[in-house]
Amino acid sequence: MTETLQVILYVLGAILMTVLIILGIKLIGTVNKINEVVDDINGKVKTLDGFFALVDYTTEKVTSIGDKVVGLASSIIKKISGNKEESEENIDE
Repeated sequence: MTETLQVILYVLGAILMTVLIILGIKLIGTVNKINEVVDDINGKVKTLDGFFALVDYTTEKVTSIGDKVVGLASSIIKKISGNKEESEENIDE
């Protein structure tokens, strides 16, 4: 009886080891495929780096121009409102 139990355990152990080896080999194949996909995606992303750099440069320039326009407009408004305040002070005197 004990010999039969030992033989059954050895057979089940051998089957388990075989299944684990097969699963390990399939897992290695899957990881290799994933690495290929990731490398492909990295290559495609690198081709877009120049485009994003151009968009960043353009955004900075547009922001700079916008800041200059706002600064110019605010200085003009200050000058206009400053002249009105001075003329109102002269009228009060």
